[in-house]
Amino acid sequence: MRRTVFDDDHEAFRATVRDFLAREVVPVFPEWEKAGAPPRDFYRLLGGLGILGLQVPEEYGGGGQRSFRFNAVVNEELARARLGLGPVRVHTDIVLPYLLRYASEEQRRRWLPGVAGGELMTAIAMTEPGTGSDLAGIATTAVLDGDHYVLNGAKTFITGAVNADLVLVVARTSPPSDNRRAGLSILVVEAASRGFSVGRNLDKLGLKAQDTAELAFEDVLVPVVNLLGEEGRAFEYLGHNLAQERLSIAVNAQAAAATALEVTVDYVNGRNVFGQPLSGFQNTKFVLAECATDVEAGQALVDRALQEHDAGRLSAADAAKVKLFCTELQSRVVDKCLQLHGGYGYVLEYPIARMYADARVTRIYGGTSEVMKSIIAKSIGL
Repeated sequence: MRRTVFDDDHEAFRATVRDFLAREVVPVFPEWEKAGAPPRDFYRLLGGLGILGLQVPEEYGGGGQRSFRFNAVVNEELARARLGLGPVRVHTDIVLPYLLRYASEEQRRRWLPGVAGGELMTAIAMTEPGTGSDLAGIATTAVLDGDHYVLNGAKTFITGAVNADLVLVVARTSPPSDNRRAGLSILVVEAASRGFSVGRNLDKLGLKAQDTAELAFEDVLVPVVNLLGEEGRAFEYLGHNLAQERLSIAVNAQAAAATALEVTVDYVNGRNVFGQPLSGFQNTKFVLAECATDVEAGQALVDRALQEHDAGRLSAADAAKVKLFCTELQSRVVDKCLQLHGGYGYVLEYPIARMYADARVTRIYGGTSEVMKSIIAKSIGL
């Protein structure tokens, strides 16, 4: 079906992004997978194209866009090119909204030009080894001492941590009370801070070029001027951007499913089995017809969510529905596509094998499918 969510400006931007990825990234991406992360200069190139600062106000060197649809174009093109580069999405779709909404004017002047240009890459550190999805159980502490906080603790599964210059760290600034969600704050930690260390780049099942690391804080002195927003309100702040974070994941998952379908159609048309093209078997046709229908349904849901989000109407429950549907769809479609590749689908030199490994985590990060179901159930009175 014809999509109507994007206009001519979006499509012109899409062409620019697609050309850049094909020219500058696709040829060297296998090297990045072996290295476990892109080179630092890659982000400066993205900044120079305006991709990292789409929603940064013009007075701070950004594009001044209010629409999330330009971000969606970037996510779709990354998925189309089969590039697992989560730090880009974390930087633009997840971290930047916190800076735009809660940073003081002084902080905006200090950080936003570098964030837009790629000189300051960002990450956000919430998850801890012992907490997982239970953010209210965060144990990392930040104790006020004069004009600094003294930060101690550890974080894990932090996307983009290896190349990050600024890390938004969620820490407990007051002791736990009856309300476990109270007393949490967001501190912006500079990578050069003494006592801050980036641990091993975790060896993951998929997303090999996406650095995901452990962080440690040992008596790190964080200036009070690096407190984002007000002390003790982090849990409230974190909830504000969850809809966009989950929509971003859904856009990527949906686009990845569409790419898996495209890759598999090409494969079955070129593969001969028992003297005829694999595409000629009824099972192949039926399976890919199911996948095509799934992809179309997911696309309609994503496009509607993009419109609702730009209008300020995408609720937490709506975003949960979109993430749940599209990530489950991605896994279902990629699995069926891999099956049609037969044994070749299990060989990593074939794109579908890497897409299969990359797909598994989307039902976990940003809130597991089980968490999404709980949110949805609550929204319907259960």
